[in-house]
Amino acid sequence: MGKILLGVNMEYVRSEDKPFEWGVAKAAELGYEFVEPMVHWGRELLSEAGYFHSVSMLDDPYRIRRACDKYKIKPSALSAHCPLCKPDASTDYLKQAVRFAAECGAAVVCTDEGPKTDWATEAEDFAYMKYVLKEASLVAEVRNIKIGIEPHQQYTVKPDLFDKIIALAGSSAVGANFDTGNSYLAGQDPYIWLEKIKNKLVHLHAKDISIKQSDAERGNVTGTPVGCACGDGVIDWGKVISICKTIPRDIVFSVECGTVEQAARSIEHLRKLV
Repeated sequence: MGKILLGVNMEYVRSEDKPFEWGVAKAAELGYEFVEPMVHWGRELLSEAGYFHSVSMLDDPYRIRRACDKYKIKPSALSAHCPLCKPDASTDYLKQAVRFAAECGAAVVCTDEGPKTDWATEAEDFAYMKYVLKEASLVAEVRNIKIGIEPHQQYTVKPDLFDKIIALAGSSAVGANFDTGNSYLAGQDPYIWLEKIKNKLVHLHAKDISIKQSDAERGNVTGTPVGCACGDGVIDWGKVISICKTIPRDIVFSVECGTVEQAARSIEHLRKLV
């Protein structure tokens, strides 16, 4: 059986107004083995000024590699979300993210179908997604990079459609980046769903949902940017871990929370269970 490894999505430092390297150093200080950097296309003011953690894909990918090497931590995946239902926005973006991941040392690129256009039918959206994923998978296969589809928008939060999307490209490079919190908020049972797709799992977003948010939003939304500290909410991490321990490959639990303090409590809670 594979191992469960603990990482943190860089969104945990969003509220700190600090650059990427600061977030990597803090993650290592907290004891995480992995980080999940966010990447973007082009240039934007906050990241360039050092007030935001996202890394431009116009930068040298070794910026990520050097920062991780310095603090003895590894990139588990790139958060490279782009709307798969919009090929004009996502095809080249996702292909570049795959190449960037290969150079910086991340094994997975995480994405989802994104908001759809108002005018496209479901059949049209699936044709668009097939095109994007097929093009991206051809780039990913030769680089041994996995594309992790995340439950997050109108189609991916439905288990049957999620399976259909993963299968669109007919490629072993496309798998699941399962999000415990998004699946729960969408009204699904995350444990039944995780058990069903565990053989397709390439990465996991460890997102807990507070009772307050659960009461207000469950069944009415398809996801949320970040959750509360793991152990403070509704997710049974013992169940999640027991399912993932049956998978024959290593899986990184990338904690998705909103603050440094929540990240510290998350790793403390998960370590006891893992």
